[in-house]
Amino acid sequence: MAKFSLSSLSLASPPSCSLLLERRVFSRSFTVQASAPSYSEPKVVVTRERGKNAKLVNALAKHGINCLELPLIEHTQLPDLDQLPSVLSPDSAFDWIIITSPEAGLVFLDAWKAAGTPKVKVGVVGAGTASIFEEVAESSNCPIDVAFAPSKATGKVLASELPKHGNVQCRVLYPASAKASNEIEEGLSNRGFQVTRLNTYTTVPVHHVDQTVLKQALSAPVVAVASPSAIRAWVNLISEECWGNSVACIGETTALAAKRLGLRNVYFPENPGLDGWLDSILEALRISTFLSSCRIRFRDSKATLRNLLSLTCIFSLSKLEMEVQHKTPLN
Repeated sequence: MAKFSLSSLSLASPPSCSLLLERRVFSRSFTVQASAPSYSEPKVVVTRERGKNAKLVNALAKHGINCLELPLIEHTQLPDLDQLPSVLSPDSAFDWIIITSPEAGLVFLDAWKAAGTPKVKVGVVGAGTASIFEEVAESSNCPIDVAFAPSKATGKVLASELPKHGNVQCRVLYPASAKASNEIEEGLSNRGFQVTRLNTYTTVPVHHVDQTVLKQALSAPVVAVASPSAIRAWVNLISEECWGNSVACIGETTALAAKRLGLRNVYFPENPGLDGWLDSILEALRISTFLSSCRIRFRDSKATLRNLLSLTCIFSLSKLEMEVQHKTPLN
């Protein structure tokens, strides 16, 4: 079952149902809800850049869950990327390379290969990012040593826990997205690290979204997002829609971005990564199914009550008519 970190988050007023009290993290009221999908319709919308959703789609397929691919973002290279191979030369001698997202890891590996695969020591933010290096690590005498991950997969914790040996100044190379916050370099600098940041790429919304696919996505119970950029792109797409289904985020950073944007029903794992993300999606689907069942039972109950009231009224009128006829004298 997915784990949820609630300690640092402000919660909306809890629903009356005790099950929702544990699972519904953020709420905002909407006047209209999307209709429940039929069996053939997709249950989960996957939103990573095209070609990078396969692992999640395959993992969900093992649970019999049909997905709809709707890429919301794409990555573009920035000028700092051209500097990265030369910065990775042996003469640079960085003590740590800090990688904080799968995309940053992929960009780094391309530059690392262009630099001649030098020996480097890498710190990653979490298991999802570490997985990018698994294929390289399987080779013998791997020159990439993934030597550190923080106790909690956030930039703040990484900056506070990265090992530093004595009073010797440690040099850190931080290749990142231009949209990444300054939290890591500021935290490390405050601890005495010398940080070199290179903005090697950035994330932008896709230029075109097929409206037929978007209509399907709006009806899906769960949208899965892996970055604040993706959640911002989704909110921009639905700005004129009354949408109130669930969002399953890869981690707390993305979930907080969803909260700031006012979304409801936000789910996330305590530790980012594919397994935790999958658990959060499954949890969101379970709650969605439960709520749909509650709504159906409520509608059926209202219909039954209306029928009972109608029968009661008919019976009462019939009884009244009989009493009137009984009391009316014959001519």
